[in-house]
Amino acid sequence: MKVIGGLACLLSEIGQAAPSLIVEASAEALALTDALLSCVAFPSEDWEIADSTLQFWSTLASYILGIEDGAKSRKHMEDSFSPVFSALLDSLLLRSQVDDCTYNDEGRVVDLPDGLIHFRMNLVELLVDICHLLGSATFMQKFFIGGWASQNLSIPWKEVESKLFALNAVADVIIQDGQSYDFSVVMQLVTMLSIKPSDGLKGFICIVYRSLADAVGSYSKWISAFKENFRSLLLFLAVGISEPLSSNACASALRKVCEDASVVIYEPSNLEILMWIGEGLEKWNLSLEDEEEVMHAISLVLGSVSNRELKNNLLARLLSSSYEAIGKLVDPEISLSLKQSPASYTQVLNASSRGLHRIGTVFSHLSVSVAIEPAADDSILSLLRVFWPILEKIFGSEHMENGNLSVAACRALSLAVQSSGQHFVTLLPKVMDWLSTNFVLFQSHECYIRTASIVIEEFGHLEEYGPLFVTLFERFTRAASVMALTSSYICDQEPDLVEAYTNFASTFVRSCNKDALSACASLLEVSIQKAAICCTAMHRGAALAAMSYLSCFLDVALVSLLECMNSITEGSFNITAIHVISHSGEGLVSNVVYALLGVSAMSRVHKCATILQQLAAICTLSERTRWKAILCWQTLHGWLQFA
Repeated sequence: MKVIGGLACLLSEIGQAAPSLIVEASAEALALTDALLSCVAFPSEDWEIADSTLQFWSTLASYILGIEDGAKSRKHMEDSFSPVFSALLDSLLLRSQVDDCTYNDEGRVVDLPDGLIHFRMNLVELLVDICHLLGSATFMQKFFIGGWASQNLSIPWKEVESKLFALNAVADVIIQDGQSYDFSVVMQLVTMLSIKPSDGLKGFICIVYRSLADAVGSYSKWISAFKENFRSLLLFLAVGISEPLSSNACASALRKVCEDASVVIYEPSNLEILMWIGEGLEKWNLSLEDEEEVMHAISLVLGSVSNRELKNNLLARLLSSSYEAIGKLVDPEISLSLKQSPASYTQVLNASSRGLHRIGTVFSHLSVSVAIEPAADDSILSLLRVFWPILEKIFGSEHMENGNLSVAACRALSLAVQSSGQHFVTLLPKVMDWLSTNFVLFQSHECYIRTASIVIEEFGHLEEYGPLFVTLFERFTRAASVMALTSSYICDQEPDLVEAYTNFASTFVRSCNKDALSACASLLEVSIQKAAICCTAMHRGAALAAMSYLSCFLDVALVSLLECMNSITEGSFNITAIHVISHSGEGLVSNVVYALLGVSAMSRVHKCATILQQLAAICTLSERTRWKAILCWQTLHGWLQFA
């Protein structure tokens, strides 16, 4: 075995060194390729020998594909080596099959051996090159011959799973080719596997489920065209989602199928399967990413149901378990008893967080439906009427000390705000109070500041709420954690807080009207000073967010000065901006220059240059006003000398 492995490596390295000689198809070159084909097909216990040849085949395929398309030499090489690569594909499909040990394992948790996972990862790029060389039509002929799904034949599951892997690997090439292919064989497999065994899925068939789901997701546009088998397709995905090994692939495939499906998906039986999947999320304990995929799929379909009453009933049913989980947490009597059992309390907290996550996902996809069908706005209002009282109890509870719950609640609130639009305006005072109060109480949860940014972005233009937004800005700025940002070291300890606060400040300055900005000169000054300090942080994200805020403020100030040069009045934003810059400019320039000396200076050069250019422009404009005594070109010159 070692001798064959060594020869495979040697021959592979020889071939890699001179692909231009190999493609001449001399007798020696063909003998070399034939020997390496034998190495690929060699029935070893692991995949090392076949894996050691892949670099040679990739080099050879890339060399042929790299020759100018249409050249005679390219056509000659393709003709000469097509039989070689066709034989190679056969061998690779055989070697990428699972070993007998994995195939015969009847355990509940089975996965591919590490060696096969590594081999397949290295194989993907070569399969794509082979598909390009042979052409998608020839490549696909390797897959759909024979009666895989015949009732009278024993299905070669090892071969099926291996070919499904390869089919998924070349999906982009096949789809971009533009030809249509018959996927009825795949649908036959889907139909066969759509009925869950009474004792659940186990053994190698779980791996088949995952590979088949990957293929369904990759070719969803063609697969979803099988209207008569659509119910079986949904049942297959529902079964797969409920199993740990295949849940990720099936959740992703469900989303793609629902995005590509025709009106057939709105048939009552199909809607019922989707509801069964949604109601099963509570017990399957999927990852948040997989739950997101499932809720995305279901919300997408429900948001497009034409019958308004049916849509609202299905949405209520979909979210009933989420409401119930949150209800347990905010019920005073139940909550008190839960506190006596830490394990039960943690379980209810997690269930509530997941429930809020699902609700937020539904809001986000209903907002997409509104853009297409305005009648969906009624569904958002119906959902909001149920959700708002729950949200009030959650944000007013001591449970918000929990980080995961805070993040989930803030996400749900953000998506509700974005989807509800003007329906949320009257609720703004309460929302602003929740966010500022909870941040002051739990200052390690910067999600409150991030959510406030979204609210300001949506409604900052409303002049009547200007004082409310200023109060919110003040409470965030005066919070102990923000005031503690007095050195680059502290900023590096709290990069998430720095990013959240400076992004909020940018949104505030960009979105609120000038009267609101004029009313908070001292707050703007403090925020500019904090951002200038954060520019010097080692943490790249924190430093760049701080620089973005400085540039945003200076840009707003510069535009305002250009618009109103001839009518600068006392109390206007222009006066506020000039005073803020004159008071904070020295520290700002000093810190911006210092930021250029950091370890990741190159990523900051452009932003620093932009900030200095903006300052120079503002100082130049200020010279033409009666405020030139406090801010002029000479002022900037002094700051630069001091820096």
